[in-house]
Amino acid sequence: MTIFVRYPDAALAQKATQRPVDAPMVEVGKRLLGAAQDAQAYGLAAAHIGAIEPLVVISVASDTAERDYRIFFNPEVVHVAQENSTSPEGSVSAPGLEVPVERPVWAEIAYDSADGERHSERFTDFVARVALHEIDQMNGVFFLSRVSRTRREMALRKLQKSAR
Repeated sequence: MTIFVRYPDAALAQKATQRPVDAPMVEVGKRLLGAAQDAQAYGLAAAHIGAIEPLVVISVASDTAERDYRIFFNPEVVHVAQENSTSPEGSVSAPGLEVPVERPVWAEIAYDSADGERHSERFTDFVARVALHEIDQMNGVFFLSRVSRTRREMALRKLQKSAR
């Protein structure tokens, strides 16, 4: 069972620097994939396992009951929809906590494969939400920073209570 970094660990606020895909990055990708599979997470950023690497693992299955994991190296958001939707989001780094977050309904993501080849793909709905959430985390932006101060403070109080 994977031990995940817990909020507010400093690793969650660090931005990973993009670089050419190399063997150490691929190894972290394999570890992250295993952690996602163990936790049945919809997605994970390397920071969740304490590694500051420019990669995320995302389940690209449109059915949330299924998992179809892929590793995205050096992912970046290229374009997003102007239309937004609000849905609950959570994190393995803040177990039991979910807050509604507004995000675009689709996103075009550019990324490298393990062999360093650049790709671009458009994701919609829940998969887009997960991709945007994990790329934010890779860039040191924890999902709670995407909500109002009042909502964030309420969520943090709840998290502190549950930790007791």
